[in-house]
Amino acid sequence: MSTITARYAGQLRTEATHAASGNTILTDAPTDNQGRGEAFSPTDLVCAALGSCMMTIMGIVADRHGLDLTAVSWDTTKHMLSEPRRIGQIDLTFRLPASLPEKERALLERAAKTCPVALSLNPEIKQQVQFLYSE
Repeated sequence: MSTITARYAGQLRTEATHAASGNTILTDAPTDNQGRGEAFSPTDLVCAALGSCMMTIMGIVADRHGLDLTAVSWDTTKHMLSEPRRIGQIDLTFRLPASLPEKERALLERAAKTCPVALSLNPEIKQQVQFLYSE
């Protein structure tokens, strides 16, 4: 059984459905590439997947060490190249609590950078990851 089913909805829009939950994701081509830009673009989803995967793996490590990461947030910026059109760089900035001890910080940062999505992306895509610790 497939994990995702999808269909082309026309006008450069797709709809993907997660088989187990029924949740759907729409994509649109971005406005700078003939699209409406009314939903995530496929390349936006790549960047969202990277950040979400990193956070999920950090969450697994945090649970193992009794750390609370519920207030952690992050921003993602995508840099596109034109020839050929592709993602050139993904910038991620994670904001974590300053109360995390140095040892746990190192564990979380290493976990993030070795998430399955990070390891699956083409090495030509630069992954700039920053961890900010503040109150």
